[in-house]
Amino acid sequence: MNNDTFTELLSSVQEGADILRGRRPPSREFDITFQDVKAIRERLGLSQRQFAALMGVSIDTLQNWEQNRRKPRGAARTLLLIAAKHPETILDILKTA
Repeated sequence: MNNDTFTELLSSVQEGADILRGRRPPSREFDITFQDVKAIRERLGLSQRQFAALMGVSIDTLQNWEQNRRKPRGAARTLLLIAAKHPETILDILKTA
């Protein structure tokens, strides 16, 4: 790795640490709304039971997301972002599972 690449990578890591510690705001945020969760599920053509199984959550949790009582976080939020941008990837995974 050359010095320029290393310096850029180090700067990114330091920026990420500052964001996590609340020292600076993120440059962008990706928020999943309750409409998004339902729309993603429907676009994939999955029932609530199927989508909950895919996400590794209970049907109650999925319904809480879809009814805006809770927000997806962590790995589930990331998987939803992937499903929203690249539904073909999720469908491909389902075919091979």
